[in-house]
Amino acid sequence: MMQRFTAKRSLQTVSASLLRRCISSTSQTASVKDTDEFLARLPPFDYAPPPYSGPSADEILNKRKEFLSPSMPLLFRKPRFTAKRSLQTVSASLLRRCISSTSQTASVKDTDEFLARLPPFDYAPPPYSGPSADEILNKRKEFLSPSMPLLFRKPLNIVDGKMQYLFDESGRRYLDAFAGIAVVNCGHCHPDVLEPVINQIKRLQHPTVMYLNHAIAEFSEALASKLPGDLKVVFFTNSGTEANELALMMAKLYTGCQDIVSIRNGYHGNAAGTMGATGHSLWKFNVVQTGTHHALNPDPYRGVFGSDGEKYARDVQDLIQYGTTGHIAGFICEAIQGVGGMVELAPGYMSAAYDIVKKAGGLFIADEVQSGFARTGNFWGFEAHNVVPDIVTMAKGIGNGFPLGAVVTTPEIAGVLTRRCYFNTFGGNAVATTAGLAVLNVIEKEKLQENASMVGSYLKGKLNQLKEKHEIIGDVRGRGLMLGIELVSDRKLKTPATAETLHIMDQMKELGVLVGKGGYFGNVFRITPPLCFTKEDADYLVEAMDYSISKM
Repeated sequence: MMQRFTAKRSLQTVSASLLRRCISSTSQTASVKDTDEFLARLPPFDYAPPPYSGPSADEILNKRKEFLSPSMPLLFRKPRFTAKRSLQTVSASLLRRCISSTSQTASVKDTDEFLARLPPFDYAPPPYSGPSADEILNKRKEFLSPSMPLLFRKPLNIVDGKMQYLFDESGRRYLDAFAGIAVVNCGHCHPDVLEPVINQIKRLQHPTVMYLNHAIAEFSEALASKLPGDLKVVFFTNSGTEANELALMMAKLYTGCQDIVSIRNGYHGNAAGTMGATGHSLWKFNVVQTGTHHALNPDPYRGVFGSDGEKYARDVQDLIQYGTTGHIAGFICEAIQGVGGMVELAPGYMSAAYDIVKKAGGLFIADEVQSGFARTGNFWGFEAHNVVPDIVTMAKGIGNGFPLGAVVTTPEIAGVLTRRCYFNTFGGNAVATTAGLAVLNVIEKEKLQENASMVGSYLKGKLNQLKEKHEIIGDVRGRGLMLGIELVSDRKLKTPATAETLHIMDQMKELGVLVGKGGYFGNVFRITPPLCFTKEDADYLVEAMDYSISKM
């Protein structure tokens, strides 16, 4: 009878004699008198690192113990310390030069005249000499996945970016109101993000988290300081999907239950567990997805109970009572459904659902992949709902374009991953975490959270004025700079205006404004610009949308 066996990733080992020599300088072999003599025989190398002035190995180890997952291994009894240059920052004068002229209300005769009113910006990209849009499109068709979508009928070849603007191959400037799908919160190529990242790349790219490095320790400490309560243990990943997968697994391990409750129309990722939690058929493949129960979507615009959050929450109670053992592993939701069409949960829903989930023994997981990092005017989307989650997941805006995600939870919950080996090769990479720390510094230094709240409220007000003018705008919703505009061909029936949405998007592109789209029917404009967006930028976006709708 064959024996069952469980395997784990093999680890490189060092000889016991070498380990002893690392511990004691008195160890000798026949040809080596002492450790110093042995080290002198290390092959010569023509490089000397600059002096290091950061925290010591002991200080980093202490931060690691306090803020990082206890499941992360270290290679040595006395961990090696791999250093990087001290952070160098540059002036944010470029951001201050994002000054625009007063918006005009004169009639627009043609597109060229309209484009001349794009707020001025003190940057011109260098000439582009790479392949054309047509050449890239042909290569993309031949070598890249056919599942990858393109936003416009005539795809853009974006070659340069600066703050809230993007530039195509001809040097034409576009106001970016999508930010790489709510990613570039600080602005494209922000100097105070680029500088420390470049310095880190020059010195050390990937040491592995099995060594000490202060980039991951400093970022985890800074990130934990942004969260309430006992949420202070960080696991780093590379994406939002990875973060949500890990959060769901931890909830199941901690509670000993397997059932997850999520919300219809929510999106949480495209791997096995997260696809199951996603309540949106457009993003679900025909593979086995079990153990997830999808509650009614508390959608104030299209939902059956309007804006009554507590009524929607009763469905969570019913799902637990009739579809599970009465106990669940957890509940996962977004404060604002991004992919689902920028749907803000009905008032009172999240707090009512929280109480129900906790009574069922479940963990409350806040998916902050799109709404986090000051985008909504709060630092976290859940802060507007008066709850403190058990687990918070994040990605996108965390790294301003660098592949980075994270799960933050309590020390008690984090302990479940010490039961086995858990490791993420690139999670916590030195370059990515350097970018993450820089993002936190820029958000604070330039008051981007306050700007998101102020400019977002201003823009939402302008869009609501536009709604009064154009019958096709059925709903304006969201918070801060995470806004949605739903287009309908019939306001009473709320018939999705899908074709019209595509047409208006293309027209706005011609006027120099880039927006995204979402929702199940593809009829919702997603407005998620960099958080350095100005009121003048907001004016231009609204004027471009007004003009594009009027020309239909």
